[in-house]
Amino acid sequence: MSELGRHLKEARLQKGMSLDDVQEVTKIRKKYLEAIEAGDYKVLPGSFYVRAFIKTYAEAVGVNPDELMEEHGNVPAAPVDTTMETVIQKRSRRPETERNAKWLPTVLMWTFPVLIIVVIYLYASSNMNKPDPDKAEPANLTTATQDPSKVQPSPTAEGGGVAAPSASAGADPVTATPEATIAPTATPLPTTQEVTVTEDRKSGKTTVYKVSAPAGSAVQVEIAATGVSWLEVYKGENSKGEKLSFGNTAAGDNMSFTLDSEGMYIKSGYSPATEITVNGQVVTDGKTSSRLLLELDDGPAATGTGAGNSETE
Repeated sequence: MSELGRHLKEARLQKGMSLDDVQEVTKIRKKYLEAIEAGDYKVLPGSFYVRAFIKTYAEAVGVNPDELMEEHGNVPAAPVDTTMETVIQKRSRRPETERNAKWLPTVLMWTFPVLIIVVIYLYASSNMNKPDPDKAEPANLTTATQDPSKVQPSPTAEGGGVAAPSASAGADPVTATPEATIAPTATPLPTTQEVTVTEDRKSGKTTVYKVSAPAGSAVQVEIAATGVSWLEVYKGENSKGEKLSFGNTAAGDNMSFTLDSEGMYIKSGYSPATEITVNGQVVTDGKTSSRLLLELDDGPAATGTGAGNSETE
């Protein structure tokens, strides 16, 4: 038994402690405590633990460990444990590797949006440098296009036709053959100056108007609505004739009819909202609700029988 071990054992016995008690206090296995008292340090797991176990043992039994070490200098010094140093170095490097691994997803996450923005910018720049096809100057237009300032209107032939084009300046006047043109027949337009509308008579609630017009001329009856009104238009002398219009009007409605020898019967529920004109002449009986009968003066409707058959509602 070494002097250091005897010193610790005596201190333990003075404290009245057994090895089991010291083991309970220090958490050092009993066989290591026995080895310290016997001075057999080879049993301990390593020289690093010799001084640590002795120090813990001494504090448990009330001995100053520093003075104990100085007094008994034969305690082996703890050599530098290369294995422990290697482990410490490896552990110290691991956090740096872990930090790098944590940063990698973040870097990749931001790299892709940046690449996408760069690609979009390059694509937009390339499109901006391309010429706009709408603004590009036409290189070769068809030779048929001419300068409007140089085109001279063709003279109008007598009777409304188009005169035949003259021979070109460079052509031989002898060999140039003029093309014959046929003048279109002019369609007679309705005349408004010779058409007259006069109030002829009353037949019940119906006001009869005589419309005088040259034979063969077209007489147009126009109805322009400025609001809502119940409107009925019939061909003939009353509502038993052919129905031309039937229903409510709306502001902006415009209707046009041709008056013939059968006559035309018009019934307006609200006269101020329906303006009735015959070849531009306004026809009204001055009532809020109107019933008008238009008769051509040169037709069968001009006879006295037409007035007697009109509605007397």
